[in-house]
Parts: sequence; C-alpha cells; structure tokens
Amino acid sequence: MKEFKIPQTAKVAVLTGPKKIEIYDLPVPKIGDGEVLVKVEQTGICGTDVHEYKGDPFGYIPVELGHEGTGTIVKLGKNVKTDYYGKPLHVGDKIVTGLKPCGKCDTCKYDPEHIHLCEGGEIFGLIPGEKAYKNFNGWFGEYIKVNEGGVIFNVSDMDVDLRTLIEPAAVVVHAVEKAKEIFNFKHGSYVLVQGCGPIGLLLLTLVRTMGVRNIIAVDGDEKRLAMAEKLGAAYAVNYLREDAVAKIKEITGTGAEMAFQCTGSPKAASMIWKYVRRGGAMCELGFFVDNGETTYNPHLDICNKEIKVTGSWTYQAKDWIQACEFLKEAQKDGLPVTDLLTHKYALADINDAMEMNISMQGLKIVVLGK
Repeated sequence: MKEFKIPQTAKVAVLTGPKKIEIYDLPVPKIGDGEVLVKVEQTGICGTDVHEYKGDPFGYIPVELGHEGTGTIVKLGKNVKTDYYGKPLHVGDKIVTGLKPCGKCDTCKYDPEHIHLCEGGEIFGLIPGEKAYKNFNGWFGEYIKVNEGGVIFNVSDMDVDLRTLIEPAAVVVHAVEKAKEIFNFKHGSYVLVQGCGPIGLLLLTLVRTMGVRNIIAVDGDEKRLAMAEKLGAAYAVNYLREDAVAKIKEITGTGAEMAFQCTGSPKAASMIWKYVRRGGAMCELGFFVDNGETTYNPHLDICNKEIKVTGSWTYQAKDWIQACEFLKEAQKDGLPVTDLLTHKYALADINDAMEMNISMQGLKIVVLGK
C-alpha cells in the first residue's frame, strides 16, 4: 500500500475580496473515517469562478474556489472503500469530485440519480466561509479534503489533462441528455452551438463523437471558431463579420434543427431563437449565473415555430461516468480535446490566471496545485 508524506501545513488560495485572492499557509486538516485527503495536481478555471472573483455575486467571500480539479489520494478514511459507482479506491488513485449532496432531503433519499437538484447540496470549491477554506474544501490549493458524502470518481486510467476536463465535460453530457428528451439526433442533423468557449467547444466535440456531421459553430472570435473546426464543426459562423441568420439559413435551408446556447450573454440568448427552424429545438446551458434579462418574440420565436425548449443545470452523478467515456472516445478519434487547456499557472500566480481568463485570450486556464 502506498504511503505519502503529508506536510503539517499547505497553501490555500482564498478569495478575500473582489479580484483579490490571497495565498494562506494553513494546517492540513485531519480526516475522519468517511473523508479523503487529496494532493491537487491541477484545476481548471470555470466561468463561475470568474464571476465570483470579479464581484462576489453569490456572497461567498471568503471562499476557496476551484471545482474542476483532479489529484491523487494521499489519505483515505477507513470507511471509504469505493467511489460513487462502486469502483475500489486506494491511496495513490487519481480522482475527481464535485457534488456534496445533503443526504437528508427527499431527492437524496428517494431519487439519488438527481442529486444535482438537492436543495441543500454543495459543490466543492463553492462552499463559503472561513471554516470551509480552513478545511481545504476547494481545489485551488495544494490539498483538498473531500468531506463525508462527497461524490468521488476513480479516474486513474486517464492522464491529468484529460481528467481536468471531466467536470466541464459532465456539464455538456447532461445538456445533451436533456436535449435528447426533445430532439432525436441523427448523423445528418444540423446542430448549432452558440458560444465557443470551453463549454461550447466540449459540447460540439461530444455531438461529433455521436456521429453528427453537420455541426455549426457560432462565435465572434476567429481563433475559437478555428478550434471548433478542429474539434468537429463542419461550419463556422462569425456573427461579427457576417449576417449569422442569413448564413445559417444558407447552410441549412431553413435553420438549425437543434441549437445549444452556451454563452452567458443576454444578447446572444435573444439571437439563438432566430437560428432555429420551425419545429426545431433549443437547449439553454449558458446561464449558471444570473447575468440579466433577455428578450424574444413569443409569436415569431416560439409559437409560430413550435420550438421545443429545455434547460440544463449542472449534472447528475452518472453524467461524470459518461463524461469520462466521451473524453476517451474523443481522444481515440483524434479530436485534440486537451488543446483546450491553453495556459497553466502556478498557484502563487492565481490572480494572473483569473485575469487571463477574463481577457479571453485563451480557452481553459489551469491552476497547478503547487
């Protein structure tokens, strides 16, 4: 059995004010029988992290952010034998984690497959307060403690960069599963993805691995559109350089059959309706944060077209398993999915990493666990 030397203290990156993350050196917490201590390898920056960093819209300060992390188990509570789906866990295994359901509500007790809708649930890296960061409950640090009840997945068969994409990949897996409730994907379907940030790019990659050929990427950044084409988009539409509605009709004849709205922009959320054909469908997954109101024409955009609409909220536990399989499949198919990780920063430079994310010069910005 592997053994790791655990230091007395370790570094934690704590958001203490708007655009102000401080590095604290704190005692490494002891773990209980149902807990796990993980040495962080690296963590992706999510748009939600950036929103919190910029202005604390959730009122979480002080908080240790980071929920797209992966690392190595260095200490295992004696009652922790397997991951969420029964795969054995040992010291030295590589894991990812995210959700921490309350375990008490009706959803947790009677509908565990939908624990993402647990009203009292938490997400590691979005647990506020001094007690949380002193217990290393976020991924932006050298260690993270997974509290009892935390959902863990053993992903030791994947390399570190692919593991770093599992959490956002679970977001897009869940979105596609929701879309399947209102749309029947076929190889020749015209599927549109609006917003070619990491989520949009992962989503179109997933759709491509499903065999869909006619994927349309819509964005205003030529570099992101070029990446979309590398990952499987057949068409790239720059809405800043051309009439996107006209171009999409030219490509499809009547409009997209299925559209995914992956931006957090109210203006973009207004435009997505114009891209969808009559009888088409749309999935909204760009607004995990309240970025304001949007407008649409109920007659022209919904009623007249009979558009079917669904929303997607985070992920179910099983989506993480599918996310792992999807990423492996993408890599096997030669789709350069890990190219989404464009910049890596040391933990000490986490403020610079956040600013790089805000600048939109890269795609997935990564913070190392050291």
